[in-house]
Amino acid sequence: MSDESQSNEARSNLPALTRQVGELVLAGSLQHAEEALSKAADEHGDYAVAEVLSTLPPQVTALHLAGFDGAKTSVATLLVPPKAWAESLAYLAATWPDDMIEDDPERIAESLFNHIHGVVYATDDEERRHELLSEATSSDWGATAFAILWSLAPKEILEVAGEINSRGPHTSIHTTSDSDIVPLAVDLARASEDGWERSLLELFPEYRNTHDLADVELPDDEDEAEEFPHRSTRELLYRLRKQVPSVRSTPKRSTRRSMGTDIFS
Repeated sequence: MSDESQSNEARSNLPALTRQVGELVLAGSLQHAEEALSKAADEHGDYAVAEVLSTLPPQVTALHLAGFDGAKTSVATLLVPPKAWAESLAYLAATWPDDMIEDDPERIAESLFNHIHGVVYATDDEERRHELLSEATSSDWGATAFAILWSLAPKEILEVAGEINSRGPHTSIHTTSDSDIVPLAVDLARASEDGWERSLLELFPEYRNTHDLADVELPDDEDEAEEFPHRSTRELLYRLRKQVPSVRSTPKRSTRRSMGTDIFS
């Protein structure tokens, strides 16, 4: 079969494959959805998988990718188009139980970090990494999602902001922290100056710009540092909840105010 014939066959099969993967994800059969994508990649190439992932509704992509992080291998993680991933980020908030947001927000934030880190660093392709980071922080919800990560280490993020402000993001950034969050912050600043600033100001809303913010230093005393004005992890989690697009724009089957099942109906 010629390459052109194979390409035409792949395109003709895409609607059926998209429907199949979507149904499997909504049924909770993530492994079977992965197997369908792997088979498509073997038969039609990575293009077919990327096309399917670009046409799935963002809430379905969110449900699918929520089942994977840096510790698990996923075809979707490797091939999800940057725009499709960026659109799905807000819907991750709908997968978080209310009681966990209230009682253990840091655990959710760490899970979100694992998800974002797993997608961004799934390959060594620096161009793809920058596209993912730039697209992800081009929306309000994307900036909030990254602010949630920064809220786990606000002091370290301030230190990074000061270094980037004084030396620029493309130099070697020296910090006193060994947190995995710091390299992600630096890579975001290198990929998108606007995205980096938006995420910073989501965490530190009292400041008008990052130049003023970069001159601020957190106290060495941890108790005093806790009083530094920034949004808490819990506050940011609820903030992202409110930014899920379909909650405001898509009719629901139920009149319940719960954000759980209706979003994925």
